Amino acid sequence: MLTAQELQINGRRADLLPPTSLEIRRGGLLLASGDGQEQRTALALALSGRMKPGSGILRWDGSSKTKRIRSAGALLDSPGVNEPEQHLSVRDLVTEDLALIPRRYRGALLSKPWLKVNSFEDIAELWIEQLPAQRRLELLTSLALADPGVDLLVLDSPDRHSANPADWLPRLEQLAHDAGRPLAVVAVVSALPDGWDGASAVIGNAVIGNAVPEPAEETAGDEPASVPADVTTSTDSLQRTAK
Repeated sequence: MLTAQELQINGRRADLLPPTSLEIRRGGLLLASGDGQEQRTALALALSGRMKPGSGILRWDGSSKTKRIRSAGALLDSPGVNEPEQHLSVRDLVTEDLALIPRRYRGALLSKPWLKVNSFEDIAELWIEQLPAQRRLELLTSLALADPGVDLLVLDSPDRHSANPADWLPRLEQLAHDAGRPLAVVAVVSALPDGWDGASAVIGNAVIGNAVPEPAEETAGDEPASVPADVTTSTDSLQRTAK
Protein backbone atom coordinates (compact mmCIF):
# COMPACT_ATOMS: atom_id res chain seq x y z
CA MET A 1 0.00 0.00 0.00
CA LEU A 2 1.18 3.52 -0.84
CA THR A 3 0.42 6.16 1.77
CA ALA A 4 1.21 9.85 1.39
CA GLN A 5 0.35 12.20 4.22
CA GLU A 6 0.67 15.95 3.81
CA LEU A 7 3.47 15.67 1.26
CA GLN A 8 4.83 19.13 0.51
CA ILE A 9 7.73 20.33 -1.66
CA ASN A 10 9.17 23.83 -1.42
CA GLY A 11 9.42 26.06 -4.46
CA ARG A 12 11.18 29.36 -5.02
CA ARG A 13 8.16 31.57 -4.40
CA ALA A 14 5.36 29.17 -3.52
CA ASP A 15 5.01 25.47 -2.81
CA LEU A 16 6.06 23.39 -5.77
CA LEU A 17 3.74 20.78 -4.26
CA PRO A 18 1.18 22.02 -1.72
CA PRO A 19 0.42 19.56 1.10
CA THR A 20 -1.26 16.53 -0.42
CA SER A 21 -2.51 13.26 1.06
CA LEU A 22 -3.61 10.05 -0.64
CA GLU A 23 -3.66 6.28 -0.18
CA ILE A 24 -3.84 3.40 -2.63
CA ARG A 25 -3.53 -0.36 -2.20
CA ARG A 26 -2.32 -3.00 -4.62
CA GLY A 27 -5.10 -3.85 -7.01
CA GLY A 28 -6.30 -0.26 -7.07
CA LEU A 29 -6.12 2.78 -9.35
CA LEU A 30 -6.09 6.32 -8.01
CA LEU A 31 -6.33 9.48 -10.10
CA ALA A 32 -4.73 12.58 -8.57
CA SER A 33 -5.70 15.83 -10.28
CA GLY A 34 -4.00 19.21 -10.35
CA ASP A 35 -3.98 22.28 -12.59
CA GLY A 36 -0.27 22.99 -13.05
CA GLN A 37 2.20 20.70 -14.83
CA GLU A 38 4.94 21.51 -12.31
CA GLN A 39 2.71 20.46 -9.42
CA ARG A 40 1.69 17.27 -11.19
CA THR A 41 5.29 16.38 -11.97
CA ALA A 42 6.40 17.19 -8.42
CA LEU A 43 3.74 14.85 -7.00
CA ALA A 44 4.70 12.07 -9.42
CA LEU A 45 8.39 12.45 -8.51
CA ALA A 46 7.64 12.41 -4.80
CA LEU A 47 5.30 9.40 -4.92
CA SER A 48 7.86 7.35 -6.88
CA GLY A 49 10.69 8.21 -4.48
CA ARG A 50 12.52 10.44 -6.97
CA MET A 51 12.18 13.72 -5.07
CA LYS A 52 12.47 14.49 -1.38
CA PRO A 53 9.43 16.17 0.17
CA GLY A 54 10.03 19.28 2.22
CA SER A 55 7.64 17.81 4.78
CA GLY A 56 5.12 15.01 5.16
CA ILE A 57 5.26 11.24 5.21
CA LEU A 58 5.49 8.76 2.33
CA ARG A 59 5.29 5.01 2.93
CA TRP A 60 5.23 1.90 0.78
CA ASP A 61 4.02 -1.20 2.62
CA GLY A 62 4.70 0.58 5.91
CA SER A 63 8.26 1.59 5.09
CA SER A 64 9.42 5.15 4.43
CA LYS A 65 12.84 4.08 3.19
CA THR A 66 13.51 5.83 -0.10
CA LYS A 67 15.41 2.87 -1.53
CA ARG A 68 12.44 0.57 -1.04
CA ILE A 69 9.94 3.05 -2.49
CA ARG A 70 12.13 3.78 -5.47
CA SER A 71 12.83 0.13 -6.26
CA ALA A 72 9.13 -0.80 -6.03
CA GLY A 73 7.89 2.23 -7.97
CA ALA A 74 8.21 3.09 -11.64
CA LEU A 75 7.86 6.70 -12.79
CA LEU A 76 6.41 6.77 -16.30
CA ASP A 77 6.55 9.41 -19.01
CA SER A 78 7.24 12.44 -16.84
CA PRO A 79 7.59 15.50 -19.11
CA GLY A 80 11.05 17.05 -18.93
CA VAL A 81 12.21 14.25 -16.65
CA ASN A 82 12.07 10.77 -18.20
CA GLU A 83 9.64 10.99 -21.11
CA PRO A 84 11.08 9.22 -24.18
CA GLU A 85 12.81 11.40 -26.74
CA GLN A 86 10.39 11.97 -29.60
CA HIS A 87 12.92 11.11 -32.30
CA LEU A 88 13.91 7.83 -30.68
CA SER A 89 12.72 4.65 -32.34
CA VAL A 90 10.63 2.16 -30.41
CA ARG A 91 13.33 -0.48 -30.89
CA ASP A 92 16.02 1.81 -29.45
CA LEU A 93 13.80 2.80 -26.52
CA VAL A 94 13.20 -0.85 -25.68
CA THR A 95 16.93 -1.59 -25.85
CA GLU A 96 17.70 1.32 -23.51
CA ASP A 97 14.98 0.54 -20.99
CA LEU A 98 15.71 -3.17 -20.79
CA ALA A 99 19.34 -2.30 -20.02
CA LEU A 100 18.15 -0.40 -16.92
CA ILE A 101 16.52 -3.44 -15.34
CA PRO A 102 18.47 -4.68 -12.29
CA ARG A 103 21.03 -7.26 -13.35
CA ARG A 104 19.53 -10.04 -11.21
CA TYR A 105 16.29 -9.79 -13.24
CA ARG A 106 17.70 -8.88 -16.64
CA GLY A 107 18.78 -12.30 -17.84
CA ALA A 108 18.83 -12.45 -21.63
CA LEU A 109 16.30 -9.67 -22.21
CA LEU A 110 16.95 -8.43 -25.74
CA SER A 111 14.85 -5.98 -27.71
CA LYS A 112 13.94 -8.23 -30.66
CA PRO A 113 12.47 -11.17 -28.70
CA TRP A 114 10.91 -8.78 -26.15
CA LEU A 115 9.13 -6.87 -28.91
CA LYS A 116 7.82 -10.13 -30.35
CA VAL A 117 6.66 -11.67 -27.08
CA ASN A 118 4.91 -8.44 -26.06
CA SER A 119 3.31 -7.87 -29.49
CA PHE A 120 5.11 -4.66 -30.38
CA GLU A 121 6.82 -5.88 -33.55
CA ASP A 122 4.41 -3.83 -35.66
CA ILE A 123 5.67 -0.55 -34.19
CA ALA A 124 9.34 -1.45 -33.68
CA GLU A 125 10.62 0.85 -36.44
CA LEU A 126 8.36 3.81 -35.65
CA TRP A 127 9.52 6.95 -33.88
CA ILE A 128 8.05 7.55 -30.43
CA GLU A 129 6.31 10.69 -31.72
CA GLN A 130 4.41 8.57 -34.25
CA LEU A 131 2.71 6.38 -31.65
CA PRO A 132 -0.97 6.91 -30.85
CA ALA A 133 -1.57 7.71 -27.17
CA GLN A 134 -2.99 4.26 -26.35
CA ARG A 135 -0.14 2.37 -28.00
CA ARG A 136 2.45 4.62 -26.37
CA LEU A 137 1.00 3.89 -22.94
CA GLU A 138 0.89 0.15 -23.60
CA LEU A 139 4.55 0.22 -24.57
CA LEU A 140 5.77 2.29 -21.62
CA THR A 141 3.81 0.32 -19.02
CA SER A 142 4.98 -3.00 -20.47
CA LEU A 143 8.59 -1.81 -20.33
CA ALA A 144 8.19 -0.73 -16.71
CA LEU A 145 6.74 -4.11 -15.79
CA ALA A 146 9.63 -5.96 -17.41
CA ASP A 147 11.22 -5.41 -13.99
CA PRO A 148 9.50 -7.97 -11.71
CA GLY A 149 10.36 -5.84 -8.68
CA VAL A 150 7.92 -3.11 -9.74
CA ASP A 151 4.63 -3.11 -7.83
CA LEU A 152 3.79 0.59 -8.09
CA LEU A 153 3.22 2.59 -11.26
CA VAL A 154 3.17 6.40 -11.12
CA LEU A 155 2.16 8.07 -14.38
CA ASP A 156 2.74 11.76 -14.96
CA SER A 157 -0.04 13.38 -17.00
CA PRO A 158 -1.03 10.54 -19.36
CA ASP A 159 -3.97 12.72 -20.42
CA ARG A 160 -1.61 15.20 -22.09
CA HIS A 161 -1.34 12.84 -25.06
CA SER A 162 -5.10 12.53 -25.54
CA ALA A 163 -8.12 14.31 -24.16
CA ASN A 164 -10.08 11.07 -24.56
CA PRO A 165 -9.83 8.97 -21.35
CA ALA A 166 -10.54 5.86 -23.44
CA ASP A 167 -6.98 6.16 -24.74
CA TRP A 168 -5.39 5.68 -21.30
CA LEU A 169 -7.87 4.87 -18.54
CA PRO A 170 -8.80 1.28 -19.58
CA ARG A 171 -5.13 0.27 -19.72
CA LEU A 172 -4.50 1.58 -16.21
CA GLU A 173 -7.61 -0.18 -14.86
CA GLN A 174 -6.49 -3.41 -16.51
CA LEU A 175 -3.05 -3.22 -14.90
CA ALA A 176 -4.36 -2.33 -11.45
CA HIS A 177 -6.92 -5.13 -11.41
CA ASP A 178 -4.76 -7.88 -12.91
CA ALA A 179 -5.19 -10.76 -10.47
CA GLY A 180 -1.92 -12.31 -11.63
CA ARG A 181 0.07 -9.22 -10.72
CA PRO A 182 -2.00 -6.69 -8.80
CA LEU A 183 -0.38 -3.26 -8.86
CA ALA A 184 -0.90 0.03 -7.10
CA VAL A 185 -1.39 2.53 -9.92
CA VAL A 186 -1.43 6.31 -9.56
CA ALA A 187 -2.07 8.61 -12.52
CA VAL A 188 -1.53 12.32 -11.97
CA VAL A 189 -3.86 14.11 -14.38
CA SER A 190 -5.09 17.62 -15.16
CA ALA A 191 -8.73 16.73 -14.42
CA LEU A 192 -10.77 13.67 -13.49
CA PRO A 193 -12.62 12.06 -16.40
CA ASP A 194 -16.36 12.65 -16.50
CA GLY A 195 -18.16 9.98 -14.52
CA TRP A 196 -15.05 8.76 -12.68
CA ASP A 197 -16.20 7.25 -9.38
CA GLY A 198 -13.00 5.46 -8.38
CA ALA A 199 -10.34 6.54 -5.91
CA SER A 200 -9.18 10.12 -6.40
CA ALA A 201 -7.27 12.94 -4.76
CA VAL A 202 -6.67 16.61 -5.50
CA ILE A 203 -3.25 18.21 -5.27
CA GLY A 204 -3.29 20.47 -2.23
CA ASN A 205 -6.05 18.55 -0.44
CA ALA A 206 -4.09 18.63 2.84
CA VAL A 207 -3.56 22.39 3.13
CA ILE A 208 -4.49 23.98 6.44
CA GLY A 209 -8.24 24.04 6.82
CA ASN A 210 -8.90 20.89 4.82
CA ALA A 211 -9.64 17.59 6.54
CA VAL A 212 -6.80 15.10 6.18
CA PRO A 213 -6.18 11.60 7.58
CA GLU A 214 -4.32 11.30 10.83
CA PRO A 215 -0.65 10.33 10.25
CA ALA A 216 -0.05 6.62 10.71
CA GLU A 217 2.23 5.46 13.48
CA GLU A 218 5.91 5.42 12.49
CA THR A 219 7.35 2.02 11.62
CA ALA A 220 10.35 1.06 13.69
CA GLY A 221 13.61 1.31 11.79
CA ASP A 222 12.19 3.43 8.98
CA GLU A 223 14.34 6.24 7.66
CA PRO A 224 13.14 9.57 6.26
CA ALA A 225 13.14 9.86 2.50
CA SER A 226 16.34 11.23 1.02
CA VAL A 227 17.17 12.86 -2.28
CA PRO A 228 18.61 10.55 -4.94
CA ALA A 229 21.82 11.83 -6.46
CA ASP A 230 20.16 12.64 -9.79
CA VAL A 231 17.25 14.63 -8.36
CA THR A 232 17.22 17.76 -6.15
CA THR A 233 14.36 19.59 -4.44
CA SER A 234 14.60 22.75 -6.55
CA THR A 235 12.22 23.57 -9.37
CA ASP A 236 15.07 23.01 -11.80
CA SER A 237 15.16 19.35 -10.77
CA LEU A 238 11.99 18.71 -12.77
CA GLN A 239 14.20 18.91 -15.84
CA ARG A 240 16.68 16.24 -14.62
CA THR A 241 16.52 12.57 -15.61
CA ALA A 242 15.04 10.23 -13.01
CA LYS A 243 14.77 6.76 -14.47
